[in-house]
Amino acid sequence: MRRFIDKRDRASQFRQRLAGAMQEKSMSQSGLARAIGVDRSTISQLLGDAGARLPNAQIVAECATALAVSADWLLGLTDRPENLADLLATSLTMTEAPRALIDETIFGWHREAAGYKVRHVPATLPDMLKTRDMLRWEYEPQLGRTADQAIGASEDRLALMAKAGSDYEIALPLHELASFTRAEGYYRGLPEDLRFAQIARLRELYDQLYPALRIYVFDARRVFSAPVTIFGPLLAVIYLGRNYIAFRDSARVTSFTDHFDWLVREAEIGARDFPTLLTQLASERRK
Repeated sequence: MRRFIDKRDRASQFRQRLAGAMQEKSMSQSGLARAIGVDRSTISQLLGDAGARLPNAQIVAECATALAVSADWLLGLTDRPENLADLLATSLTMTEAPRALIDETIFGWHREAAGYKVRHVPATLPDMLKTRDMLRWEYEPQLGRTADQAIGASEDRLALMAKAGSDYEIALPLHELASFTRAEGYYRGLPEDLRFAQIARLRELYDQLYPALRIYVFDARRVFSAPVTIFGPLLAVIYLGRNYIAFRDSARVTSFTDHFDWLVREAEIGARDFPTLLTQLASERRK
């Protein structure tokens, strides 16, 4: 429910925030008056008037611009003083995404989220749950010897998950698992022995880590998600292919969290039933 503020309280808050912003920027009344093109007496009145009146919108906007704060903050409509451009600059960043997840930035995000729930929709099968042979088949043609770094990075994240006290929820589309099992699409040419060793590895890790690790399977014909990872309440990251887009503002992180939780609610196969699905996949042969 929206909270209504008495106009006298809002006017008082405006004066306090205006004075605070001036002090933060070391700006005098005369300096602010010059910056916004008014008389010094106008600024004095804004700061000293004990009445309930607020200045007009243009004065508020000019003060906000001169002091590099948002007009909404001066008026008490938000608790964030940054203007929109600065807020976007601090809350949204774009980071280069290497072909293999070997950079320190990604590992740092996982360390930062230690103790929080991590929600993950991977682009393929989750790297940290893959066998060494699977990672080598996937990365070696593009990376050569540096495929070993991809293998080390995935194992490091698995070790971190096991000791960080974080719950990991992973949502996978059913068609991804079906394509993997049948060596279709992205997995075309993947040898059968690698496929079924990978399924056995998934089953082994799931038995070891459940319920700290929970995997849900959804039908992408009914619900859809781009690759995304939500690191507790701290950060949400979308994977584009060449780049990651990272969001740190709480409203966006909450929105991505709600999206992931929707995938879980709509999942065809719940976390408890995932081992049964693995058994079914292990028994399947490409016709």
